[in-house]
Amino acid sequence: MTSASSSTVCIAGVGYAVPAGIRANSEILKAFPHRTEEEMVRLTGIKERRYAAENESATDLAAIAVQHALRQAGLEATQIDGVIMATLIPDQPVPSMASALARRLGIPHALAFDLNAACSGWLYALEVGRSFIVSGTARNLIVVTAELLSRITNPQDHHTAFLFGDGAGAAILTAGANGHRLHRMGLGGDANQFEAIQRPGGGARRPFPCAERSDLNHFFLQMDGAAVFKHAVHGFAEQIEQTLAREGLKTDDIAWVVPHQANERILKAVSRRVGIPYEKFVMTISKYGNTSAASVSMALGWAAEEGIFNDGDRIIFCSVGAGLTFAGGLLVW
Repeated sequence: MTSASSSTVCIAGVGYAVPAGIRANSEILKAFPHRTEEEMVRLTGIKERRYAAENESATDLAAIAVQHALRQAGLEATQIDGVIMATLIPDQPVPSMASALARRLGIPHALAFDLNAACSGWLYALEVGRSFIVSGTARNLIVVTAELLSRITNPQDHHTAFLFGDGAGAAILTAGANGHRLHRMGLGGDANQFEAIQRPGGGARRPFPCAERSDLNHFFLQMDGAAVFKHAVHGFAEQIEQTLAREGLKTDDIAWVVPHQANERILKAVSRRVGIPYEKFVMTISKYGNTSAASVSMALGWAAEEGIFNDGDRIIFCSVGAGLTFAGGLLVW
């Protein structure tokens, strides 16, 4: 669908969804008797995370999040022109999870595609959607993300076993001023850190485990924790500082920061570096863990549901993801 272009793009509604299953640290610690609950909370800020049931799919969670967002926006699914899905682990490689979701929502003729920018994916998708509306390609878009990271987390790897959880989040982007004004997202990366976070297996180079299954670790998420910490702190801070400069704002002008829920220690270091009090960071990591591309949208949906935002609040989004990918930008509530 081609629409009249609009230079103003708003988020008209947001929503999020999590599975019912809770995996507490105490359960994961059974595989690591030399570790303690206090240590894990100190290192990550995570106390528990949600795990999907075997019969639950990422598309299931995405559909729930989208329905919440549509209700908040006051729109019907039939008014939607397209679905942009950000995920690093779709339910199946082909066709796209966006297409599966479009069919489920009853809009099979909407444009629909997936993108993968890892933990920065939802912010990349917001910018793609914003650009589509500005160009006139669409008027109303679903920008959604869903991750079932429990399916690719090695329960025997202490570097990752405590970090990841499952969840979904969505926003409805619309042309015009009826909603919360979305400004341009700044996007970037550092491909020199390609190996810092990766899942080597499952692609064309290594589609299946070898017959002896000695390479199963390649099919789980892998992380160089020291490298991630160093470059994530820099990347988050850079995105916040670039957003402030691009928008002509000072730190005191910012009401809230909604970051990718990477790790509490990382984000506290970012807070100190940029000079924005940690109390202004919207944090859901203690109960949901790191949900990759879904985490910013989930934190935004949770905060909106809790009613913590006021009209006119300036909110900074920021993320660092595998690749490395960087993203950051401004939303005016």
